[in-house]
Amino acid sequence: MSKRPTVFLGEMTNPEVVSFLEKHQTVIIPVGAVEQHGPHSPLLTDVIIPTEIAKRIATRAGALVAPAVPYTLSYPHTGFVSVAQLRIPTFMAVIEDLCRTFSEMGMRRIIFLNGHYDNTFAIAYACANVAKELPEGCRCFPVNYWDGLSAVQRDQWSGLKKGLHAHTAEVSVLLAIDPGLVDIEKLNCEEPPFPEYQIENIGAVHTAFFFSNPGSVHWATASGTWGESRDSTAEKGEEYLRLCCDATLLVLDEIERTFKAMPPRPADVRSR
Repeated sequence: MSKRPTVFLGEMTNPEVVSFLEKHQTVIIPVGAVEQHGPHSPLLTDVIIPTEIAKRIATRAGALVAPAVPYTLSYPHTGFVSVAQLRIPTFMAVIEDLCRTFSEMGMRRIIFLNGHYDNTFAIAYACANVAKELPEGCRCFPVNYWDGLSAVQRDQWSGLKKGLHAHTAEVSVLLAIDPGLVDIEKLNCEEPPFPEYQIENIGAVHTAFFFSNPGSVHWATASGTWGESRDSTAEKGEEYLRLCCDATLLVLDEIERTFKAMPPRPADVRSR
């Protein structure tokens, strides 16, 4: 029996990696969390989803999919039993070392495909910390798998009313990937008791309440579910996966176009 082709770095042999690097130098590293996802979904939900998206886009992106980073930042979920996380400096150090080691491997695009919003800024600043150590032309950065969705698409799948955690979008994707991951009998709906906001952009409110306030999700939702999940289906999950895959590829293209559009980089920037 011959060895099957794979986009997963962890399933490849050393000669296969060497052969890949002769043509492509992009690696996608899924990043998620180990935390509760309501009474119905697995703790690794935020790892499973970006890993699936990475697998689906890898060939089109000319990339390999590295083993995921599961242990990350889950401070808003403090209070739930099922949370395993790192301290912020530890997590950032992990990201920095991954940038170093993959650049040493020969990768020149090191993409952290993030499935857990709390990680975003820590990943970005970790990449900034290590950027000046990397070879010229090597870039590392985070991309949230939902970043490229249009405003209409985002409102259709997630938000204050649709939910943002262990809700229909996430559960449906899990059902599309593997129905056995979800306890269908425990699907529920819980909406945090937010006030009627007088501002359209509530990002600052959520930064203050959720991200600067450990245990905020546990405080706002007793079950850990934020939004509706009872209408989840595998068909919806396939649709959302397709949208997120296309959106992520678009974001990656736009990132490349942005770098190419810039004038030559000032010589002193990387040396500071």
